[in-house]
Amino acid sequence: MNQSSNIQNPTSKIQHRPSSIQHPTSNIQHPKSNIQESLGFRNWFAIYVKSRHEKCVHVELQQKGIESSLPLMTVTRQWSDRRKKVEVPLFRGYVFVRIDISKEKFDVLQTDGVVKFVTFNNVTVPIPEDQMYWLQQMIASDLLLSQEQDFPVGTEVDVMFGPLKGLKGRVKQKNSESRLVVWFDAIMQGVSVEIDPTWLTPVRLQKNVGAIAHV
Repeated sequence: MNQSSNIQNPTSKIQHRPSSIQHPTSNIQHPKSNIQESLGFRNWFAIYVKSRHEKCVHVELQQKGIESSLPLMTVTRQWSDRRKKVEVPLFRGYVFVRIDISKEKFDVLQTDGVVKFVTFNNVTVPIPEDQMYWLQQMIASDLLLSQEQDFPVGTEVDVMFGPLKGLKGRVKQKNSESRLVVWFDAIMQGVSVEIDPTWLTPVRLQKNVGAIAHV
């Protein structure tokens, strides 16, 4: 649990790769293929947890029989004498749970390390199923991931080819790279991947682009 305390102050740039372990949301189906399930009472929610408690919270929730997701990515840390790959949370301080909020909220809050549910205007708002689906798809792909703190400003695009075909997001240029950014309103953070610009097409004006960056 305290492993992260031993990997501070690396001397070179951190490289982010999707986690090699089986992602806990790997069984999530595309919402269009599972309409009946999406209409049920169990929804995804984001919970805020104590610093460096993400993994132990995720494990304890699973032991309780509560469906949870902890997106991970592998980072390479470089010291003067060695390099080491470690798995860290993609979104530090957050774990996702899929629950019946009317029945399981208390059990989640009683889990050691859990601080609170993420809310908007004091209301616990569910995360759309398609957000969790695309998050899993991005982690499962071989594309280079980066965590984003700032709301993306860029052209709205559809992904027409590649492992993320069907995803909508915003494209931005970073150095000489084209990066596709998707934004998660629930935690006010996003994920970006380096992507071949030939896989993208601008979103047509007649489409509802208001939610494009919130996929």
